Amino acid sequence: MNTAADRLGGALPPRRRWQWRLHVPRLVVAVALAVVTFAAFPEAPATKIPIYEVGAVATDNVIAPFAFEVPKTEAELRKERDDVARAAEPVFRFTAAALDTSRLLLDAFERELNAAADELPQTVIAVQRVGRTFGVALTPDEAGYLASPVRRQRLLAAIRRMNDRWVAAGVAPTGVVDQLRGEVLLDRSGTELRLPADSLVSFAQLISRARLVNPDPASESGTAVYLKLITSFFRPTIVLDATQTQRRRDDLWRSVSPTKYSVRAGEKIVGEHEVVGREEHDKLRALQQSIGEERGASPRLRRATGAILFDLIILVLLGVTLRLFRPNVYAHWRSVVVIAVVVALVVLTSALVSHMRPLRPELIPVTLVAVVISALFDHRISMAIPLIVTILVGAQEPFRGTNALFVNLVGGAVAVLSVRAVARRNQAYVWLIATGCAYLAAAVAIGLMLDQRAGTIVVSAGHGALNALASILLALLLLPLAESYTGIETDLTLLEWSDLNRPLMQRLSLEAPGTFAHTMIIANLADAACRAIGANALLARVGAYYHDIGKLAGPQFFVENQAQERNPHDMLKPSASAEIILSHVVEGLKLAERYRLPRVLRAFITEHHGTGEISYFLEKAREFGDDVDRAGFVYPGPVPRSAETAVVMLADGVEAATRVLNERTPARVREVIEHIVRQRLDQGQLREAPLTLQQLQIVKDEFARVLSGMYHSRIDYPSASGGITAEFAAR
Repeated sequence: MNTAADRLGGALPPRRRWQWRLHVPRLVVAVALAVVTFAAFPEAPATKIPIYEVGAVATDNVIAPFAFEVPKTEAELRKERDDVARAAEPVFRFTAAALDTSRLLLDAFERELNAAADELPQTVIAVQRVGRTFGVALTPDEAGYLASPVRRQRLLAAIRRMNDRWVAAGVAPTGVVDQLRGEVLLDRSGTELRLPADSLVSFAQLISRARLVNPDPASESGTAVYLKLITSFFRPTIVLDATQTQRRRDDLWRSVSPTKYSVRAGEKIVGEHEVVGREEHDKLRALQQSIGEERGASPRLRRATGAILFDLIILVLLGVTLRLFRPNVYAHWRSVVVIAVVVALVVLTSALVSHMRPLRPELIPVTLVAVVISALFDHRISMAIPLIVTILVGAQEPFRGTNALFVNLVGGAVAVLSVRAVARRNQAYVWLIATGCAYLAAAVAIGLMLDQRAGTIVVSAGHGALNALASILLALLLLPLAESYTGIETDLTLLEWSDLNRPLMQRLSLEAPGTFAHTMIIANLADAACRAIGANALLARVGAYYHDIGKLAGPQFFVENQAQERNPHDMLKPSASAEIILSHVVEGLKLAERYRLPRVLRAFITEHHGTGEISYFLEKAREFGDDVDRAGFVYPGPVPRSAETAVVMLADGVEAATRVLNERTPARVREVIEHIVRQRLDQGQLREAPLTLQQLQIVKDEFARVLSGMYHSRIDYPSASGGITAEFAAR
């Protein structure tokens, strides 16, 4: 069966197939990030109309290519409509029938009272019964007052005059007009009259006027029954027409134009070097939206494709940077995934920031990328990645014409530079202070350039400091997850494992004190040498701490833990002794798994002996005439693959060799160091270690310096002064 590769001239060579398998998944990740970026910022990033934020200085003249309108925002339109609707004059209606009803009720009441007055001697009771019939509660004194024909007729006549004089002109219920201001509309038989609101008479005002024409003001009972009858038989002749009032308010509400500004074709929106105000900003955004609508729906797919391609090009630059400068990071799939996830977090957070008003580009969390990448990888690549991410976000439509690029380039670069080799966890404070100062410097520079007020500069710097705090805290939360996923241990993890109070270190110091002392010396040697050649001194030190933990399985079988003249190997065959010595590597890996030692530290367990021989027991086996299998006397390896494990290997050999010297003079120590390094080179143990001959020379010099300091001669103090004399020490 012919495959596509066969039809193209044969199968792809293995290297090319590997290259495709390497690059295609990473290109897929880049495309996915570009799609995420487009989804977060659906506007095309490359457009002819820049959007300047308020207060920014326009870099170009922007002329309206066609006439368009600037719509009001939903909040603006709603507020204006509500204000207009509230200002609408309420409509009242004059109801003459209400006065007729009041008159008829008063006439009927009078007839019933006249009839009740004839019911002697129960006249008062009869009048009260009539009052209850018409809803008027009368006391005996008030009923007695109405029982008098003269008083009754005079009182009812006064009420009728009041109705004819004032109620007939129009009286509104209490509470309807009390709070009105301005003008109202009064509908009288189809004729609308616009009147001052305070010209309408309310029922409370009617009562005040009625008191002035009280027919019997001297009588308390007469006054009380007078006011009761007015209240009971009053029917308002001016009422609020709620339906008509609401209709007028709806008409006014709809009459408010949704247009904020009208821009004519060819009109200048903003000129070059002009400061952009709120009006210009709104016009620019409306023009941007109008351009999208003018182009119609069909080209949207083309614009979306262009936007995704725009973002993809920037992201491909990031991938090319990784490929060229850190191919090992590029080839490590999990590292690529972590970088992609962090970039996606920054893009999505920036999308949320883009909806803030006013826009706050200081809140774009580029510091998050800077801290995470700097902690996981080196400074060169961690400087490049935040730079590219800043360009990616700053090129999006909401941030074009803003200071996002400058502010975040400064903040991200300083964050990268501040995250150096970590020696203490509280160095996070240094990161925070340095990054916050960077945002402050950027805010001051922009503020002075744009002549901003001090308050505006302080607010901008405060947002930058808040961004730095949140980004660093989030980075510290994400770093353990990133370390666990990628298998890359940062200096923060190494610091945790450098604690000598950890259970494994406590066991080593108590169960194998000689090995523990040997470990401390190697750690000092490796630390000094790695610092001198620019390797990771912390990694070398912590790796040295754990390189011999396998000796805990049988510490008495190792010479540094043996008392004088008590060597258990004297009772064993050389092959058995060699097996025990070799097993400390395997036992070390078991303990590393049990105590969850980081993978980067496990390399020191397997590589610190490389594939070297256990020459002492091999030669002893040959002396006994045994059938010697050399493979049983060789460490399984591998050989050191990093500068740090190679230095620890050399330090291990040098420390063991110098320990058995009778005279540890600087010259003799130097001779031993030269011999050990030359031996490891001749054996090929350093063939995979990234060390140059110049670096090896520096390593030897550091070993000599440290060991000479450890084994320097002491002044022979006389015993009388409290010292130990040479004679005493020799005994």
